[in-house]
Amino acid sequence: MARRAAGTVARTVLTRARVVRAAVELIEREGVDGLSMRAVAAELGVAVMSLYNHVPNKTALLEGVAEYVVAGMDLPDDPGEDWKLRARTLIRAFRKTARDNPRSMTVVLTHKIDTSIGLRPAERALAIAESAGFDGETSVRIMRAMLAYALGAQMREVGTTKMLDYLHRNPADTFAGLDPEQFPRVIALAPELARHDPETDFEFGLDLLIAALDALPRTSA
Repeated sequence: MARRAAGTVARTVLTRARVVRAAVELIEREGVDGLSMRAVAAELGVAVMSLYNHVPNKTALLEGVAEYVVAGMDLPDDPGEDWKLRARTLIRAFRKTARDNPRSMTVVLTHKIDTSIGLRPAERALAIAESAGFDGETSVRIMRAMLAYALGAQMREVGTTKMLDYLHRNPADTFAGLDPEQFPRVIALAPELARHDPETDFEFGLDLLIAALDALPRTSA
């Protein structure tokens, strides 16, 4: 390794991957509105113009963020397993990615992703549905339902967390002003409504989804 002269500063070696990772970290900390080429440059400690050697503009950077998030999704699969177990594994993997990168996931939903990367979860879901004996049209709808549930559950979880932040610590105090004749069940179940248990909620909904899918007619065994 070449020695640096005394007093010189090590030069930051930029790559597209480093720029994209910095953008992801910035988005997760500041939100998408906080992302700019200048902010990413500051994050990396480099001149803003040096970024343009790796990403031509902000749109390209956001597309890189979307690809990075989807490419990082862990998609383990065992074709020999029951399709319901495989479906659960896929949905949980998609949810984990959404939980790990909640703010960047909005970028995934609104920006172009390299086809070979973006379609990996879809291909896996379609393969699982096919192995269960569903026809092509039904398989596509099953794929959409699985990915939508994983993402929707994460969005609901984030929304619930924000909502609970506004509630009183004592659930009874939160609903004390409600008319008991109009909201008898809300008042009675106040402690349960205020309890935040995202894992149990997610698995309960997942059970319902898998059971509903399993009840659909098949075209083959």
